Amino acid sequence: MGKKKSEKQESKDVSTEERIKEAARQVFTKKGYAATRTRDIAEAAGLNLALLNYYFRSKEKLFEIVMMEKVQALFGVIAPVLNDEESSLEEKIERLVHNYLDMLMKNPDLPLFVLSEIRYQPEDLARRLQVGKLLRESVLVKQLRERKKNIHPLHFIMNLLGMTLFPFVGRPMFQHGAGLGQKEFEALMEERKKLIPKWIDAMLGVR
Repeated sequence: MGKKKSEKQESKDVSTEERIKEAARQVFTKKGYAATRTRDIAEAAGLNLALLNYYFRSKEKLFEIVMMEKVQALFGVIAPVLNDEESSLEEKIERLVHNYLDMLMKNPDLPLFVLSEIRYQPEDLARRLQVGKLLRESVLVKQLRERKKNIHPLHFIMNLLGMTLFPFVGRPMFQHGAGLGQKEFEALMEERKKLIPKWIDAMLGVR
């Protein structure tokens, strides 16, 4: 009896934690870190403030958890591709573009949240995600150096990220300004899966 009760309580705790985290994701994405209050998150989760504080001691702690989940989702598709020693440079670029755009179409608000809040703890994020190592020592970077010795590899990485991320950052402007519906926007992103690798390849061919 006690064991069943304990399992039931544990399940309830997990369910409540997930409700709070989901509410936090929505509120942080909408308002940003500075403008968000723990009371806002509690209200979005349908809980009282005391219960939220019981599960998560502070807004900072909750933000750290939610932020890292989002950042890891955004950058997590990079590392396996960057360090694949079996694939060519062209294959890596194509896989990065496909993986990124697929992930972003499922999480369209992710880039705006991460980019607007990444300044909150840039050094800690860079350390946790091993950004420095990926940008200096990855197989992709080595291949870029070999292909274009006179151009810093970061130029290609910045261009690649800009071409994949920016459409989602500017999505509201594009949709309202150009009158794009959701299906039209998604169709454009599918086209970009083919176009971006060609554009990067053209850049690699520039003398």
